[in-house]
Amino acid sequence: MRLFPACLAAGFAACLSLSAARAAPVFFPARSGDAHAAIITVYSSLDEPLAMPMIEGFQAANPDVAVNYEDMLTGAIYDRIVKETDAGGRTADFAFSSAMDLQVKLSNDGYAQRSDMPLSDRWPAWANWRNTAYALTFEPAVFVYHKPSFRGRKPPGTRAEFVAYLKEMGDKVFGRIGTYDIERSGVGFLFMARDQEQFGDIWTVIQAMGHAGVKLYSTSQAILERVADGRFTLGYNILGSYAADWASRHPDVGIVLPKDYTVVMSRIGLVPQAAARPELGRRYLEFFMSREGQQILASRLQIAAVSPEIAGDNTAMSMQAILGAQLKPVPVSPGLMVYLDQVKRARLIERWNAALRLQ
Repeated sequence: MRLFPACLAAGFAACLSLSAARAAPVFFPARSGDAHAAIITVYSSLDEPLAMPMIEGFQAANPDVAVNYEDMLTGAIYDRIVKETDAGGRTADFAFSSAMDLQVKLSNDGYAQRSDMPLSDRWPAWANWRNTAYALTFEPAVFVYHKPSFRGRKPPGTRAEFVAYLKEMGDKVFGRIGTYDIERSGVGFLFMARDQEQFGDIWTVIQAMGHAGVKLYSTSQAILERVADGRFTLGYNILGSYAADWASRHPDVGIVLPKDYTVVMSRIGLVPQAAARPELGRRYLEFFMSREGQQILASRLQIAAVSPEIAGDNTAMSMQAILGAQLKPVPVSPGLMVYLDQVKRARLIERWNAALRLQ
């Protein structure tokens, strides 16, 4: 069974940057051919070419609706919704973003409206914040490893084994370990913050990586390409969806879901409070949550589905049935906003840098 969705998006650090929009809006006319059809505006951090199956599926089910799709960075989505709303204007009808903290902040601060959907009551409790912000994907953080470097032995399966391996190998692996730079990678910071909550001895892991001369990067690709060609033996806390895509194309890349615990992040969808056509936003959200929409995510986008109605490969249900309490999904709740507190963020980064300086 395949446990990792293959993320086709490039550069997750870019996806989590707080910069401006990436591309000009793309317009998809209504399939009905009506030049005066209603238009839904979508702000999304998923690259437009990769979002095509979802857009096509939505329009097949809603041939009377045209789609104005704006492919944006996550920070730009947040900033634009706030700016447009505060100015008394109208904004997107649907927002889909991998920045869990920013999406929840929109919801908590009154920039998202309640959307009671047919599946709201059945949606996992951790994935639904007051029917305003819904987690729509299920993506674990994993260890990645260079398979030829582990011939004759198992790769680390827990953080304790990760530390033991680094200590045992010493100079043989110095400079050959990679992870995210939490100052530049939003997903890296999220995973590190969850590590601190889940594992009391996490700083032993960070110190061990510091002693091993860990290299820091803002993108998954930079780490995975070095694991694939053997420059690195291990990568820590790599977004599993992206790692799986690399593993499918590079046979020397192996993946481990840490057995002590595996953090899982999600992309969140919501209907903004100042949406120009909130009824269309809810239609789009309903399609995302529907059996058909979730199957498109799992099978065509290769991103794991959350819906309890979907079983089989690339689903939260199948992963949880096998791995159970090992999986630690990041709850969609105001608790995510702690990662936006600049004082707490600075303290975590300062401690991180101090631990790594031991190298």
